[in-house]
Amino acid sequence: MKLASVPPLDPSRVRLIENFGGRIEALDPIGAVVYGIDLSADTPPPAEVVQALELEMAHRGFIAFRSERQLEPDEFLRASCWWGGKALHSTHGVHPATPDHNRDIFRLSNDPRHGIPGVGPQWHNDGSFNPTTFSHSGYHIVRPAEKGGGTCFAHQGAAYDALSEARQAYWSRLSSVNSNSGVVHPVVHVHPLSGRKSAWLHLGMTGAVFEKLPDRDGFRLLDADELRRLCHEYNDLLDAGLDDGYAINYEYRERDCVFIDNLAVAHRAAPEAHRPVSEQGLRIMHRSTVQGVDLLTPRHELPLHVDIHGPNPTDGGVWQGGGVGFRWEAGIPMRN
Repeated sequence: MKLASVPPLDPSRVRLIENFGGRIEALDPIGAVVYGIDLSADTPPPAEVVQALELEMAHRGFIAFRSERQLEPDEFLRASCWWGGKALHSTHGVHPATPDHNRDIFRLSNDPRHGIPGVGPQWHNDGSFNPTTFSHSGYHIVRPAEKGGGTCFAHQGAAYDALSEARQAYWSRLSSVNSNSGVVHPVVHVHPLSGRKSAWLHLGMTGAVFEKLPDRDGFRLLDADELRRLCHEYNDLLDAGLDDGYAINYEYRERDCVFIDNLAVAHRAAPEAHRPVSEQGLRIMHRSTVQGVDLLTPRHELPLHVDIHGPNPTDGGVWQGGGVGFRWEAGIPMRN
């Protein structure tokens, strides 16, 4: 396995943010914390400051804003539109406890009376059922659990770098099919801002994986054993980042607001986030999703969309539409 690296903060961007009155500090090993920038402001910071923050997200995966007071829901949603497509793209259900039943807030909790439970237990990127996916996602902690329950983030560019050259070549021939929409995405893509080759696979919503044949024209579908191995390998690769310096289990602090570059990091809920209130205390989070701007175009002239609910277009292999798609390990929670 090769050395995986996450770049340090860019000094010129650090100075630009400081000249505006903010401060940014790198987290170890990925991500950064921002102080002194008011997310509740009616207008965003100057465009060059927003761009600097967005570029740090692209290179380090996410930024966490430490606020002096709890944001209102509309303030959180307004700040979410600083990034990417500059508009919300909301496809989720609305929990009855959501403030004002706002359709742009995905309210999560370990208590079903307060939010939707059990979401995101496996590594994934939000909006993989869209051709563009979401450009960014926001996580506003309304109530952190007393005994912890954060989110794990893994840098997908560094994860790709950690693969052997043989696995990089193999993964670069693969394209995944979303089990609900049939949208096709490459398992390896080039991040539009950082320029890094990055791994990409949704472990809770994949219905098939195409392989471009290495020695001739055409494609095949991975069979169950191959797809199971790929999912385990991807899961193990991102989990390894927690020890190898390209993933973090981020524990939310009161009033935290985290924004992620959804093309740079995969995420999953830490297991503690789903434990009952009696064990962890009550946890409530609001999530936002931002309109995508870059197509994750499948390679090798595959279409952007296939009919995953129709007949298998090849002679064999996994072709499983609906729900969580291919269950790559029996008994694990899969809900995204």
